[in-house]
Amino acid sequence: MQGNRGRIIFIDDEAGLCEAAGDWLEASGFVVRTFTDPVAALAGLDLPGCDCVVTDLRMPGLDGQQVLDALRLRDPDLPVVLLSGHADVPVAVAAMRTGAHDFLEKPYRAEHLVEVLDNAVALRRARRQARAGGPALMSERLEARLPGSSAQVRYLRQRVRALADLPVDLMLSGEPGTGRLALARCLHDLGRRARKPFVALDAHALTGPGAEAELFGLDRGSGGAGRAGRVEQASGGTLYIASIEALPLALQARLMAVLREGEVMRSGGLTPRPVDLRLIAGTGPEPQRAVAEGRLRADLFHHLSAAALPLPPLRHRREDLAELFAACLLEAARRLGLPAPDLRAADLDRLMAHDWPGNLPELRAAAQRLLLAPEPAPLPDPAPPLPERLAAIEAAMIASALAEAGGVAAQAAERLGLPRRTLNEKIARYGLRDD
Repeated sequence: MQGNRGRIIFIDDEAGLCEAAGDWLEASGFVVRTFTDPVAALAGLDLPGCDCVVTDLRMPGLDGQQVLDALRLRDPDLPVVLLSGHADVPVAVAAMRTGAHDFLEKPYRAEHLVEVLDNAVALRRARRQARAGGPALMSERLEARLPGSSAQVRYLRQRVRALADLPVDLMLSGEPGTGRLALARCLHDLGRRARKPFVALDAHALTGPGAEAELFGLDRGSGGAGRAGRVEQASGGTLYIASIEALPLALQARLMAVLREGEVMRSGGLTPRPVDLRLIAGTGPEPQRAVAEGRLRADLFHHLSAAALPLPPLRHRREDLAELFAACLLEAARRLGLPAPDLRAADLDRLMAHDWPGNLPELRAAAQRLLLAPEPAPLPDPAPPLPERLAAIEAAMIASALAEAGGVAAQAAERLGLPRRTLNEKIARYGLRDD
């Protein structure tokens, strides 16, 4: 099958719906094959020549979940879009956690189907391109995003490769400034959700009466204008919450319910709305202490800690300091349009001698300071006083005379025109006698 916009398999046991969808998608520039029998569809599917499969959820013989499971085994990179009736929305949301790309609730708008398929085809092609580059391409991208050669950062890159494309929520623990947000973004960008939203917020900002609406949205019935919260905005993609232990416990309970049920109830609302999101939570270096102190709910901690990544502070990865500092210096130079100075041995010595309690932000600030106000090159040591210079010359002349005389002081004294006793005193003063 050849096509510019994408190659689609459409499966639905309703022949009329199949025909209508096929006509619309072909008119929109897709190449489409339709099937009313899911078993026949799986038997006749050309995986290398397919960009996306659209399948109804409720069908005789095989349902949409079974079709999804079969395709995931044969080609985990193939996007699968589910069609569901209103009563099956929770089932469709659950299916997205097992690998479905998206779902549409019937009746759907034809324009919305095209939009979903465009995203799915773009993802399929991006994955093909990444596969063509192989593991080396992902490693190259990771090393650019997570530079360093220490054992800690090598372990982080290994875990990112393993976790980026899995439908699991995550906990990133570490001191402030260790790069939790950057790592969350890296996990999002290298996974199946890369083309969907990445929404980041800090739990410290979710305080006061508006916090609930900010996170979960506001329904028109509550007297407001009605709007989606951060959870809905991140649906299909990733929600990153920094310092999740600072989130009020009541909001933690509601967030846990969203993760468990796959739906969110807006403040003042009566009808839950389906959402599909991956939660990545940033915590301090000791999240267990937050649980013990009652600041982090135990159920939320256990849910997130099943896939936890600790981020080491800079003082524990000193072998990465020079590479990180050079990267910060180049980034600041590009941003400010200034030439990047060469690092001197004195600069590297200062890097290694400092503990960097501010971690990456402190390192970036130090790099920018060096760029904006480089320290002058050290002045050469001042010349020694004249008596010291004369003494050094005299010692060199005596050492030369002794060498020419084969170490015999009497002959050396004669060559230098000095009394032997005076020569012996100078030999002792300059430490020239070889014991």
